[in-house]
Parts: sequence; C-alpha cells; structure tokens
Amino acid sequence: MCTWDREWFITICDRKKDMIISGGENIYPAELENVLAGCPQVREAAVIGVPSAKWGETPLAIVVPAPGETPTPDSLRAWCREHLAGYKVPQLYELVDALPRNPSGKLLKQELRERFPGPAPF
Repeated sequence: MCTWDREWFITICDRKKDMIISGGENIYPAELENVLAGCPQVREAAVIGVPSAKWGETPLAIVVPAPGETPTPDSLRAWCREHLAGYKVPQLYELVDALPRNPSGKLLKQELRERFPGPAPF
C-alpha cells in the first residue's frame, strides 16, 4: 500500500495483507510499530489485526519490553495517544520475551496471527 503527494512522490505505507480495517478506517501497522518503538519502555513491537465484534478488526500490539522495564497497557496506551490519532491507538496489548523472526531477521507476522487469534487477555 502506498500514497502519493501533489508532486507525485510515492510513500510506501505497508503491505495490503497487514492493513487493519477498524470501523471503516485503514490502520497501517508499520505506523503503530514505529510509534511504539519510540517508547522508552519498549525494545521492539509488532502490530496485527484481531477480530472485534464492534469494529470488525482492532489492532493488537505485541510488545517486547526494554531491559528492566515492565510497561502496562495504560502506559503504552498513553504513549500512543500522544503520537497517534485516537482511532489508531491499540486497545489490546501483549507482552512477550521475543518476536518470532526467520533466520534472516524478518518478522514472522503470520506466526503472531496464529499465536494471537483473538482479543488479548489484558
């Protein structure tokens, strides 16, 4: 997925299969991941869409905490609210020790979708 400006410069947003449609709004996981990565409590993060009875899909943020940190859903939500539009702020969070990657280091989002098929418990 991409956008282009008035001067026809193209900006790549994300892969179409990763795009989350929540309440009719398009949410690009890469944007949310970049915001979460900027949080001092976060070492790395991945965002996937999970089913939502109300919105169709909702973002689930899967977070690897920074060393010595224990982020809470409320602290992560507050960080995201400062940097994202309200409809993009994930309401669901999972803390994990590491994100799954292939031998070349690419994030395996399909593995995350299989591991977290629905709303997170906290």
